Amino acid sequence: MATKSIIKNVNIKGRKQISQLVSALEHAHEYRGEEVIMTRAVSEVKGEKINKFFENYI
Repeated sequence: MATKSIIKNVNIKGRKQISQLVSALEHAHEYRGEEVIMTRAVSEVKGEKINKFFENYI
């Protein structure tokens, strides 16, 4: 998931929107999504290794 989609302002005006937000949050909590099965090798790159990883592409 893109992190930019997490950082959003939510403007709530009125009881109806409050109710809709609470309902959406409750349903999201119940929904766990589907299990993801990786079909390719995966590795995590952090910190200084990111620069080294991309140095040939710059």
